[in-house]
Amino acid sequence: MFKFIAIFAMIAYTSGSPIVATPYGLAAPVGAAVVKSIDYDPNPHYSYTYSVNDALTGDSKSQSESRHGDVVTGEYSFVEADGSFRRVVYNADPVNGFNAVVSKTAAVAPVAKVIAPVAKVFAPAYHAPVIAKAVTPAYPYYG
Repeated sequence: MFKFIAIFAMIAYTSGSPIVATPYGLAAPVGAAVVKSIDYDPNPHYSYTYSVNDALTGDSKSQSESRHGDVVTGEYSFVEADGSFRRVVYNADPVNGFNAVVSKTAAVAPVAKVIAPVAKVFAPAYHAPVIAKAVTPAYPYYG
């Protein structure tokens, strides 16, 4: 490792660029050329959509988004815990920044909660004490 650092320092010294020291070791020489990734796309395009509708848990949501260059548009919606429906439509671009329009509609129908009838069981709150009586056996006992 020391040999690598020494060689790196000699190359940077001979190139005339100062080396910046960091807490983690030596960094690249100042003014060194930055290599761009080959996978860089200057004009990205994508689009996606998904949704979830789970009747068992009541989870209901959806989202869609598309991007063309620096312009992103999309929307998402979901059903909130109180049954209302929230929808957010958004767009973002370098000129106007991020803008969102949020709308909320009340629940279509109130969620009916089914409550099973409860059987009431009344137990006496107080039990009378049991008085023990001496019992004489029906036959004589010879011990």
